[in-house]
Amino acid sequence: METKLKFLDRFLTLWIFLAMLLGVSLGYFYPQVPDIFNTLTVGSTNIPLAIGLILMMYPPLAKVDYSLLPQAFSDKKAITISLVLNWIIGPILMFGLAIIFLRDQPDYMVGLILIGLARCIAMVIVWNDLAKGNREYGALLIALNSIFQVFSYSFLVWLFINKLPASLGIAQFNVSVSIRDVTESVLIYLGIPFLLGFLSRYILISTKGKDWFNRKYIPAISPITLYALLFTIVLMFSLKGDQIVRLPLDVVKIAIPLILYFVLMFFTSFFISKSQNIPYDKNASIAFTATGNNFELAIAVAIAVFGIHSPQAFVGVIGPLIEVPVLILLVRTSLWLKKKYYPLK
Repeated sequence: METKLKFLDRFLTLWIFLAMLLGVSLGYFYPQVPDIFNTLTVGSTNIPLAIGLILMMYPPLAKVDYSLLPQAFSDKKAITISLVLNWIIGPILMFGLAIIFLRDQPDYMVGLILIGLARCIAMVIVWNDLAKGNREYGALLIALNSIFQVFSYSFLVWLFINKLPASLGIAQFNVSVSIRDVTESVLIYLGIPFLLGFLSRYILISTKGKDWFNRKYIPAISPITLYALLFTIVLMFSLKGDQIVRLPLDVVKIAIPLILYFVLMFFTSFFISKSQNIPYDKNASIAFTATGNNFELAIAVAIAVFGIHSPQAFVGVIGPLIEVPVLILLVRTSLWLKKKYYPLK
């Protein structure tokens, strides 16, 4: 199972691209497919999509050992750096890049801001392991980010989308997001899998033991995240078959600020931690936790608030396509920096 997971993660960009191609092909050549999906809707919620998004979020939240959370606060310096990077510097940086590069396209701008506010809780495990970071400390940071997202994401969306743009007088920005809609989305798409993850972890460890849970159950459910993500992408792009001509240019517009964000966040985090004499293994965990984003949550909120056809949801889908190759390069960069600045570690 481990070999299979590594194979899936390694070629994630390819799978996402193929899912996009399949979705567009279905929508273009078989228009009855999106019509069928559209009929499976209750209110503003598309049932297949909701199931896919919840399944996407469940495995990473089930992996988190929340009982270890108090230990994260024992290293106050490192945890403070992580919190500042994740919940202040990261959102502000993405907000600034969205304004600079997508100010004339407010819908895409909002999609990018939604990504910046969603801190990574899933793929960071992969990046952290590949970069030889501290696995236990990485898990602690993931647990902390999970808790923070449940209680703060709605407020941050209100602040960075409803409040700040108006206060700064940003031109051509006419998008307003209801905090009620965002809160409902967070409760459904993060709250439900968070509760399921917490309960399944507690119940299964109590009945089957921690070793069985980590060695059997977690490897069994881990691929669900990727499968659900690919299903979501196929479904979304099947509804965009007639917009294929615009895809390449839009991908480039979205990719530029995303690439800059990943690179700037990584180097900012790495050298801040290094300046504070934080060991490499913790430094890597902090850096990749701060650099990655929770695209699953951003996609879920964008779809729930703006709709499955929305440009905001499109930005969320493009995100993982850009993140994977960039973060793989940053993993290699991290290992090179380890040799350069931590030669005896």
